[in-house]
Amino acid sequence: MDNLKKEFEYYLEHQEELVKKYNGKFIVIKGGKVIGEYESPLEAVEKASEKYELGTFLVQKCEPGSESYTQAYHSRVSFA
Repeated sequence: MDNLKKEFEYYLEHQEELVKKYNGKFIVIKGGKVIGEYESPLEAVEKASEKYELGTFLVQKCEPGSESYTQAYHSRVSFA
């Protein structure tokens, strides 16, 4: 998440106003602004990755408090 630190800091700094506008949605943050809002994290990643390279945007559930802060997830690896 180090490469997305600025995006997360933007979320933290603007969380209250973002929650008023996007409460319960998954927002995509890139370059210090919200570039999309979605119903699920999967939809957010799929739509944002159509325009932007993975790892260059932050998907964050927009809710009050710290319970929903972004966590890093890694792709599953198949050992068949």
